[in-house]
Amino acid sequence: MSLPLPPNYDSKCDLSFSTTPYTIETTATTNVENVVDTPPRRSTRSRRPPTYLEDFQTDLPAIHNVSSNYPLRNYVSYHALSPGFKHMILSISSHMEPRNYNEASQQTYWQLAMKSELDALDANQTWQITSLPPGKKTIGCRWIYKIKYKSDGTVDRYKARFAKGYTQLEGLDFLDTLRLLLALAAAYNWSLTQLDVNNAFLHGDLHEEVYMQPPPGFLLPNNSVCKLQRSLYGLKQAGRQWYEKLSTFLISQNYILSAADHSLFLKRHDTNITIILVYVDDIVFTGNDRVEILNITNMLDQTFKIKNLGNLTYFLGLEVACNSSGIHLSQRKYTIDLLHEMGMEDCAPMPTPMSHSSRLSSTKGTPLNEDETSAYRKLIGRLIYLTKTRPDTAFSVNNLSQFVFAPTKFHQQAAFRILRYLKSNPGSGIFLSSSSPIHLKAYSDSDWATCPDSRKSITGFSVFLGESLISWKSKKQQTISKSSSEAEYRALASTTCEL
Repeated sequence: MSLPLPPNYDSKCDLSFSTTPYTIETTATTNVENVVDTPPRRSTRSRRPPTYLEDFQTDLPAIHNVSSNYPLRNYVSYHALSPGFKHMILSISSHMEPRNYNEASQQTYWQLAMKSELDALDANQTWQITSLPPGKKTIGCRWIYKIKYKSDGTVDRYKARFAKGYTQLEGLDFLDTLRLLLALAAAYNWSLTQLDVNNAFLHGDLHEEVYMQPPPGFLLPNNSVCKLQRSLYGLKQAGRQWYEKLSTFLISQNYILSAADHSLFLKRHDTNITIILVYVDDIVFTGNDRVEILNITNMLDQTFKIKNLGNLTYFLGLEVACNSSGIHLSQRKYTIDLLHEMGMEDCAPMPTPMSHSSRLSSTKGTPLNEDETSAYRKLIGRLIYLTKTRPDTAFSVNNLSQFVFAPTKFHQQAAFRILRYLKSNPGSGIFLSSSSPIHLKAYSDSDWATCPDSRKSITGFSVFLGESLISWKSKKQQTISKSSSEAEYRALASTTCEL
């Protein structure tokens, strides 16, 4: 049956793309027309990704199948490393820490690590199983997984820590003290030793009434909860209780708490000195009194059960390479892992972290959606920690961190440019010379009214111990300076405070 033509139909104007777009069947008895669609015609035109995505690795399957012109292996070099340190770097790079319980439960060694942690919690009587009293609320909990390495890069142990709800982040101000300590160790040729405390927070007492949900993989009767009797990782009280117990012990051994940094303990005897730097359950020893270092290590082991990890080579994501000329600090593995997580392994590298003509503003660009905003904030947090060995990215990261409350596509692209710059040399860092004289010197500068939104100036300074860079900062000033001279004096004041 053919369709009736509409009035005034002109066959010369027929623009249909198919001669039979529909097949229509009629039934004499029902007089119902059934319309059956034919598959649409597919274009044979060649496809390619947008040009603005050519420098990035995206989730599109078509791009994953394209070979990269910028493989990461072309920008990661090991030729300048000693054989021992190269072995350590390759060893720690071959291991990945699980991000959640589901990933860890698939591996036997992580299952054993979790069982060991639960046995320690049970032996320490950390909690008791009880029902939740009326009017009380429980707190969440999670597993945190860390691999502890020996000085040669071999795995010392797989450490599963049970924590309240969240994990602690690496301290920022703490690393300023660490760089200063390493600079002194390089100048005086001191040895550096790393210790790890087993179940550090379990040594602290808990005076508050806290109820917690059972840990993942820990089966309890219905409506049962864990009433905490001792401190646990992640509790606000835990760090204070553990620090109080450790500091009390060290002070009883005639160590003096530094007034400038409460994680630093010193002990002097004649011309000998021993320095202890503490970050949660990780401890770094240095000094020229080898007898005292051996004695205090044994006493800490008897009191808190510690693990001697040997010479300091890998600490809080920092790779520490020591030789006769000095100490090199870098975050090679941290950088490569970041590129991997962001899908930027095959991106094109950039020579600078920021365009010289770029002026970031809160009004420039399209706002990101909720998921993109969360990812942007996480990326900026990772980049801020990376600036602890990469002063070359301090200014650009500081600029981007000012827009975490409402980032735009423009800010996102600027953050991606920093990743492309990091790819050009993932192993770059700072060098602490062993031939540096022991005196402080600093350089200060300011950029007047550089912020287009607030017209505030930027303070920048760098502090050296001899020839070793130990501290730097790029930060927006709190008040508006009416002249460039006023901005310079404000920057000078900030530098003086740092000194």
